Formats: sequence, structure tokens, C-alpha cells
Amino acid sequence: MEAKKLWGGRFEASLEEWVEEFGASIRFDQKLAKYDIQGSLAHVQMLGATGVISLEEAQSIQAGLEELLNDYEAGKLVFDVRNEDIHMNIESLLTEKIGSVAGKLHTARSRNDQVATDMHLYLKDTLFQVVDKLTNLRQTLVNLAQEHIETVMPGYTHLQHAQPISFAQHMLAYYNMFSRDSERFAFNIQHTDISPLGAAALAGTTFPIDRQLTSDLMGFSHPYTNSLDAVSDRDFILEFLSNASILMMHMSRLCEEIINWCSHEYKFVTLSDTFSTGSSIMPQKKNPDMAELIRGKTGRVYGNLVGLLTVMKSLPLTYNKDLQEDKEGMFDSAETILVSIDILAGMLQSMTVHKERMAQSTEKDFSNATELADYLASKGLPFRQAHEIVGKLVLECSKAGYYLQDVPLERYQEISSIIGPDIYTALESQTAVSRRNSLGGTGFESIRWQIQQAKEQLSASKGL
Repeated sequence: MEAKKLWGGRFEASLEEWVEEFGASIRFDQKLAKYDIQGSLAHVQMLGATGVISLEEAQSIQAGLEELLNDYEAGKLVFDVRNEDIHMNIESLLTEKIGSVAGKLHTARSRNDQVATDMHLYLKDTLFQVVDKLTNLRQTLVNLAQEHIETVMPGYTHLQHAQPISFAQHMLAYYNMFSRDSERFAFNIQHTDISPLGAAALAGTTFPIDRQLTSDLMGFSHPYTNSLDAVSDRDFILEFLSNASILMMHMSRLCEEIINWCSHEYKFVTLSDTFSTGSSIMPQKKNPDMAELIRGKTGRVYGNLVGLLTVMKSLPLTYNKDLQEDKEGMFDSAETILVSIDILAGMLQSMTVHKERMAQSTEKDFSNATELADYLASKGLPFRQAHEIVGKLVLECSKAGYYLQDVPLERYQEISSIIGPDIYTALESQTAVSRRNSLGGTGFESIRWQIQQAKEQLSASKGL
């Protein structure tokens, strides 16, 4: 049954079908069905409790809504584009179940506060899922770090070998990024955990409603204190989209590294077949497609943020139809980041790390040049002078085709008499990494401390 338009009394003619389809949102806002019914259940309980409608009417509406919720969860609800949006569809379906008393449900509310309430409920639910999944991803990184404290690899700047580092240090850097992401999403919950219901169209209502009651029934911390702000605020979605964009950027950076590490040139890691695909023409190929997809999907999440910022940038208070464009990007970003976090965690949990290959890649390079400079400085030579000496020696070695660890002791002592036989130990990658135990450094003791800090953080965050 098609419900009468909630706004139809003012109009003499109906929209043409193609215009109606352009203005309708049911194609995408049906994702809010569960939350729309939850909000309506709280609203009708409040209407009955405050005497705005009779208890008998409230109980009838509540029973009908509970039936609709059961039908929704069973996949039985069918929505009609002629009913425009999820709110009018639910009201139409409710009217089919319980008759005209269903029309009393909309007393003291508007679709403006109703849709805002739905989105607050949806996003609050989503944010808890995101934080939970990020906890799993962060735990995965800590587990990897724990396993690879003494796995040595090249550290890079400008994509050039810089200094040898612990692979655990590399993983913990991403742990810290995702921890900040988790904190941002957790803070986002504060701005989402607010009830707009009862603000009505924009100015509140003359009915003796109890907004605190509906807020409590829906599990919000409190209601909005300004009705204009309640129906027009989309900051909580913008904050989510911004946080999602930063998260995707972090995941994309790690995926870029995984993609490189899988290549023939690196051979640092091998991904599980579960997260790889092949080629239709080249039988040897094993492509890191899932990592590439996360990297690629980062762009669409950025686009959703820019899209809503652009929608909001010149909207006068309060509600405008432009705000219908606030949902698809939110849904898309939520679905994208939730699955991307799981995919990335799965890739990391199942990938094989080639320790020997990583270590070998630090031996035929000049990433130990800083060790020689530090060695000279530790024996009293000013570091700037030591830096110049080592730079000239690297140039000499590059021209001759060998490395610092290949330089004979006699040549070292020609350069400086303070260099002794212990220089070769100092130049070993394992030694270079193990000695860097300054706060936050890549030294093995420092890494063990960082892992302990991460474990304590994770233990505390699981209580959120």
C-alpha cells in the first residue's frame, strides 16, 4: 500500500515518476531501517509515557513496530520508491499492520529529527565496530613485532637504504598510527552519542515530550541542547569521514610497502594465496591484489569526505534537501573501512616473512655508514668531521665496487689511527640495530619496551 505523502495536503498535483525517483532516497537509506524502527520504538514509548497519546495506542504502535523489526531481520520487508524514504516506507508498512493509529507515531517529530536520529544510531554502532576491528589489527601488528624483534631489515629514507632497523620497529610504527586512528574514532563516538529526536522540524514542539527519556531509551548519553543544531549538524559524519580518510591513508601506506616487499626485487615477504590472485595470461604471477585494492579504495574514501564537505559548505540553517547527500558516502566509507581493516589484518597474520633475505639486503649497501661516523665520534672526533671522513670513504668504496665492511684495517688506520679491529663488529647490521636503545629507538631492548607499552595500551582499550 502506498502511504499518502506526509506533505501532500499542500499540493494539487503529484510528482512525475522520473522526478519522484530522482528525489527518493529509499534506494540507499533503507540501510537505516533497523535504526529507524529503534528510534520509533523509543519515540512511541515516550509519547505513551507523557500522555501525548494513550497507552493503548502506544502499545498497539509498539507491537506493530516490533513485528516490523522481526520482519526486517528475517529479510521480509519490501520498500517502495513511491514512499520516498525509509521513514515513509516504515510508516506505510506499519499502517498496513495496525491501521490508521500508525499515523499517531509521527506526533511531535519530523523527518528532519528522525533521519538525524537514524544516522546517529547507525554511526554510533559503526564506530564501535571500527574500534573493535582496529584493536584486532593493532594486536596483529604487536604479535608480528613480538615474533621479529631481532629480524633486521633496511630502514629507508627517500626509498634509499638509510640505516638497518628491526622489522618489529617497522610494524610498531604502524601500530602507533592505527592506535591514533582508534583514539580518533573513539572520540568521534562522543559527538555521535547525542540524540536529535524531539527537535522536530527545527523549532521543537508544543507537545509535552520528554527528550531525555527518548535519549535514554536509545542509549544516547544526552540530547542536543539546541533544536536548530540537532537537525542540521553533520559534523559527526564529517569527523567520521575525516578519520576514515586518515585510517585509509595509513592502511594504504602499509599496503604499498607490502606490495613492494612481495616483488622479485625485494622478496622480503610472501603473501598467503588467500590474499593473492593470478594472471589470465602469465602463469607465474602471484599478485598482491587485496593490498592494491585497499590502496585504491583510499581514493573513494577521500572523495566521500570532500563530497560532504562541499555539500555542507554553504548550507543555511536548518534542513535543506542537499542533506540527502550525506548518507551514501557515509555508508560507503563505513563498509569500505570495515572490510579493509579485516583484509589487512588477515594479510599480516598469514604472510611469511623472509628473515634471511631482509638481513642480506643490509649487507651489500652503505646503511652502516652512520655506524662508522658514530664510532669515530665515540672516540672523540667531532661528528661533523667524522661525517665528512665517512662520506669520502663511501665515495671511494663506491668507485672501487666494495663496501665499508670490506675495507682493510690498514686502510681504516690510514684514515684515522683511532680506528681499531673492533670496527668490523660495529659495522655489522645486527650490532648496529641492537645498540640503538634510546627512547623509541630500534634497539632490541627498546623494541621489547615498546611492545610492553603496546600490550598495556591494548589491554586498556579493550575496555572501551
